[in-house]
Amino acid sequence: MTVHADTVFRGGTVFDGTRVLPAGTQVAVQGGTIAAVGIDVDGLIGAGTTIVDLEGGMLAPGFVDAHIHPIEGGLERMRCDLSEAATREDYLRLIRDYAGAHPDAPWILGGGWQLAAFPGGIALASDLDAVVPDRPVFLSNRDHHGAWVNSAALRLAGVDAQTPDPDDGRIERDAHGAPSGVLQEGARLRVSRVIPADTDAENHAALMTAQRYLHSLGVTGWQDAIVGDYGNHTDTGDIYLAAAQSGELTATVVAALWWERHQGLEQLDDLLARRERLRHPRFRAGSVKIMQDGIPENQTASMLDEYFVPGTDAAGCRCATSLRGDSRGHSFLSPDELTRAVTALDAQGFQVHVHAIGDRAVREALDALAVARDANGANDNRHHLAHVQVVHPDDVPRFAPLGVAANLQALWATFEPQMVELNLPILGEQRAAWQYPFGDLARAGTALCAGSDWPVTTPDPWAALHVAVNRMLPAGHPDHSDRPFYPEQALDLVTALAAYTSGSAAINHQDRAGRIVAGYDADLVVTDRDPFALDRLDIASTRTRQTYTRGVRVYGD
Repeated sequence: MTVHADTVFRGGTVFDGTRVLPAGTQVAVQGGTIAAVGIDVDGLIGAGTTIVDLEGGMLAPGFVDAHIHPIEGGLERMRCDLSEAATREDYLRLIRDYAGAHPDAPWILGGGWQLAAFPGGIALASDLDAVVPDRPVFLSNRDHHGAWVNSAALRLAGVDAQTPDPDDGRIERDAHGAPSGVLQEGARLRVSRVIPADTDAENHAALMTAQRYLHSLGVTGWQDAIVGDYGNHTDTGDIYLAAAQSGELTATVVAALWWERHQGLEQLDDLLARRERLRHPRFRAGSVKIMQDGIPENQTASMLDEYFVPGTDAAGCRCATSLRGDSRGHSFLSPDELTRAVTALDAQGFQVHVHAIGDRAVREALDALAVARDANGANDNRHHLAHVQVVHPDDVPRFAPLGVAANLQALWATFEPQMVELNLPILGEQRAAWQYPFGDLARAGTALCAGSDWPVTTPDPWAALHVAVNRMLPAGHPDHSDRPFYPEQALDLVTALAAYTSGSAAINHQDRAGRIVAGYDADLVVTDRDPFALDRLDIASTRTRQTYTRGVRVYGD
């Protein structure tokens, strides 16, 4: 007896996760699984089969975002969301309007402001005081490595001119040493620790808000890059598990458990216990996130050589933000601490997911992973370094032999204001050219995966794919530049799209996803056009029509 397909897709281009299949290819889905891929699947069509006409668009595996913060993104969408604005005046207007619309909120929380909107990337508490004088305010910047706070928040937390900087952050100060309104990196904890914790109900609502949004963009799975208690992050592992058990979680998710850098190997037992407890077909906790450094914009990315400071480089660089502490940035774990942590985690079968922005952080992470490999032998843990902004050329060929993937946030590889005004002057010409070396990594045989880091930037995969291929934002974007950002590091569309589908699925150990192959899960996205038929400068115009997870339509007409 023939078992008929539930759904057949035809009438467009099929990208299978690694390549474009021959014209006329059809895909049949039955029971949540891809049943057949070929030119003729008519024998699987029955009276109950739904035919989806691609109408000249494309069928592809669902996107898997390999580095994202969905609950945080959902909370920002529910709170004071500044992500669509770009100027000081617009931010203050939105903050004033939000505070007026929420008179009973004890705190004004949210984020999404750009450093480039303020001189030297430093926003002022006095500006917030003028629009919210009666309640504390805590607003993360768009990269979530700093926070803009008002005087009420500083008073409540007891932060004043006598408060020392933590060893992993900086309190920005005025000429008299008083806090000026921005807390960098670990200094955020001085205030975030007094913010009431997000409730389970708030986190659940944020997860559902985020999931709906991500499905609308064709995202069918992700790796949540912080699941644990850190600052105003609450541990959301149980939120995910409950949603998976209830059937509300329709994406497939991996949790990157948080490595607390102020502890040592004593936290390993707790991580093992959480990994064992957080298990479900839709959700598992198999990764551990280590934050090794910060970002160049606030000079906390860990660099092999010193940042340039005002008037010291050959070009007479003028950098608005003065340095304090180590002039090469911060390695949050010493090389010995990092090596011990990575080796122990690798031995226990954890995937290690390292935030590595600066060239010193990248090298320290690769060194630690090399020691772990020597100590424990080769395995299938699939470690990856996220962001890889500045990579010394000597380290590019090290990824592939170590089996370490590069986790790309491609949207950042542009001449946008934050890059031009805050990064390039303090990096200098040589290091600027080492940024986001996607092409070199691909040519060296490095496994690639991709993500958005939302809510740092948009989770729309087509925005990132556009930049991966063009190394510039689309025309019409407010930060568009006609000058491509080191175009020799561009990827072709097949390679970039593979990174965001099969590459990211592989990082998540989703070995039955990320491909359109018979026997794989039917996690699929239908687009409104064929991006391979477009001029490459129009890639960002591609939109999602429908999204399916395991054969069930979760978004679309």
